[in-house]
Amino acid sequence: MIRFLNAYFPRRTLLLGISEACLVALAFVAAAIARLGANDATLMLSYEQGGSKIFVVSAVFIACMYYFDLYDTSILSNRREVLSRLVSVFGVVCILLALIYFVYPPLELGRGIFGIGLALVAVILLLWRRLFLAVNNHPQFAERVLLFGDSPLSESLIAELSARPELGMRVVGQLKSCANGKECLRLGSGEKLRDQLLNAIEPYNAERIIVAMNERRGNLPVQALLQLKSRGVSIQDGTEVYEQITGKIPIESLCLGTLLFSSGFHLSRFLEIYKRLSSIVVSIVGLVLSLPLLPFIALAIKLTSPGRLLHHQERVGRDDTVFYCHKFRTMRADAEADTGPTWAGDDDPRITPVGHFLRTARLDEIPQLWNVLKGEMSLVGPRPERPEFIETLKQEIPYYSLRHAVRPGITGWAQVRYKYGSSVEDAKEKLRYDLFYIKNLSPGLDSLIVFHTVKIILLGRGAK
Repeated sequence: MIRFLNAYFPRRTLLLGISEACLVALAFVAAAIARLGANDATLMLSYEQGGSKIFVVSAVFIACMYYFDLYDTSILSNRREVLSRLVSVFGVVCILLALIYFVYPPLELGRGIFGIGLALVAVILLLWRRLFLAVNNHPQFAERVLLFGDSPLSESLIAELSARPELGMRVVGQLKSCANGKECLRLGSGEKLRDQLLNAIEPYNAERIIVAMNERRGNLPVQALLQLKSRGVSIQDGTEVYEQITGKIPIESLCLGTLLFSSGFHLSRFLEIYKRLSSIVVSIVGLVLSLPLLPFIALAIKLTSPGRLLHHQERVGRDDTVFYCHKFRTMRADAEADTGPTWAGDDDPRITPVGHFLRTARLDEIPQLWNVLKGEMSLVGPRPERPEFIETLKQEIPYYSLRHAVRPGITGWAQVRYKYGSSVEDAKEKLRYDLFYIKNLSPGLDSLIVFHTVKIILLGRGAK
């Protein structure tokens, strides 16, 4: 895994994206040579903004491929899905480039070069994806991983590593400190323990050992692991690996010592000032840009359902402070008259047709920019929850109060990585993502979340 903007990305996926950007650029360079000849193509690239033109085309291609999830785990290994989405990418690329050329004609490539380049890109990307798929799914090219321990965390790691070949890791075995099973290790002590472990590990020829034990005190064979590490075997903590490959923290395996001594979970003075200033600037710009839309939104809400224009709802913010969160009303005025506070569900009948559109386009959250200006919320952070749910969630979910260590946000890591939450289990899963965000909070991670948020809004995902 490669750490970038305080998030983790599989090396193979990053390599795929970088290589495809280079291939698209090379395809259009080849198209220029084929159309103009080597000498004229060199002049075009050197003196006629040719490099900038090809860079723009490559950037648009890669951005569209990202927005069509062509670097997503669920899509990478599905040939039919990759093919259908590539067709969509080519259509959107042509539309976007036409708009760019209309706005700034000097960036336009000649029709002959563009047509030849487009054909070359189609052939090259299909062949390159097929080659990547063959290498990615071949076990010979994956690092051999041995899991040490039989905790629930180890089972989660096995499931993640098995389902995601782009991680480049293959589980070849699991050593359990239990009483049964052919791969079970009955632990002794001292020299006996070290020899036991070395003899048990040798047949696997493991390149990496991931320690995922329930109880390490008195059970962790430190000497044997150090000896293996000196031989070139990578030794990693299971919690750390899980965090890197999933982008969330396993709260079931989290301990107070990890929270106390971790380099994360610390909001410095610089981060505090950065988040406040950036949130103020973005909220002011957002309010100004949304002003032309506000009369139409207000009119649509008033004409389609009786009730107030704005919905003011109590939410819990930083340090458990209760504040009123403002939104455009998207439900019937009597939505909770009979049931009291409840989560929104799939196809919730309480949501009005206009409200459904506003939620999908995230236009209902424009008034929350006022909460940001007042300092009750930030642009990026954990989503604030209602006080009626907080007490129950605190009792059922360990470390739930930690999400109130920072200001809540309009968007957040959990919002871009997980679906809309409507249950205690959903809240627990979102907490895993929220804790990852708080631990790794940085300007880079905030920028990445905003980038993901734009994608989700454009594709209409994650709303109810």
